Amino acid sequence: MQINKILVTTDFSNEAYNALFYATQLFAKQECEFYILNVYDRYTPIQNKAEYEMEHMAKIEKLKEESVEGLTKTYHKINLDVSNVPHKFKTLSKRGKLSQVVRRTIDLLDIGLVIMGNKGKTGAKEIFMGSNTLKVASTLGHCPLLAIPKEVAYIPIKEIAFITDFKKGCNLKTLAPLLSITKLLNAYLKVFHLKEEEFLNTVQESNRKLLEMSLKGVEHDFEPIHEFSSKAKVIDSFIKNRGIHLFSTVYTKKGFLERMLHEPVIKDLSMYTSIPFLVLPNRD
Repeated sequence: MQINKILVTTDFSNEAYNALFYATQLFAKQECEFYILNVYDRYTPIQNKAEYEMEHMAKIEKLKEESVEGLTKTYHKINLDVSNVPHKFKTLSKRGKLSQVVRRTIDLLDIGLVIMGNKGKTGAKEIFMGSNTLKVASTLGHCPLLAIPKEVAYIPIKEIAFITDFKKGCNLKTLAPLLSITKLLNAYLKVFHLKEEEFLNTVQESNRKLLEMSLKGVEHDFEPIHEFSSKAKVIDSFIKNRGIHLFSTVYTKKGFLERMLHEPVIKDLSMYTSIPFLVLPNRD
């Protein structure tokens, strides 16, 4: 599987542009079409303007004009900044709710990857990622999402971590986007196994073998962690100690990722503010 249609959301913040630029560097060796999407509605502030009183339709028209203007500026800037890469850029201005528009756009354009910056203009201190990013990640269906931390600079990616409990998401169909990126970058994949019980059950053992088969042709190793009080802390420590440049896991409802997000310590961990995070939809 080769990822060649990429949707990047923007609210015209520096964080959003950085995510776009990072994506062009990540896929610098591959021909890609980037669709730069801005979603607006009557409650969306543009360029930090205070809420102002006007008739509903007039306000929507104003937001649309500002959306198109912002996209035009972004289009010209990214073309100037990355003129030496084999990429094409297209802009999309859409009205509606972000998660719903993203989902429709994925289906319409056969998007292979969605990229978002972790924080938008609000600068809110939401746990884990910006609330919009997390909401979109939970509604993408079959499409993976790559969350780019605020203002992180691109460095060549040599070590990628895949975090799993072997309960779901170990098949080739689910892992295809991760394997595509790993092979494109010629990176090493470390499988980080959160071992909550002493022994794997039948399903977990079957999934471990399935994962091993799926990773055929990719340099990798497995590292189990047996003792931990906090999943978030042990993952953070693993990523920092191993020099991981990108980490990934599979999103499932009520899975370990959702449970981990409720740990109080999650907002204090550096991995969510310094390392890109690839969320894979479960396709078991």
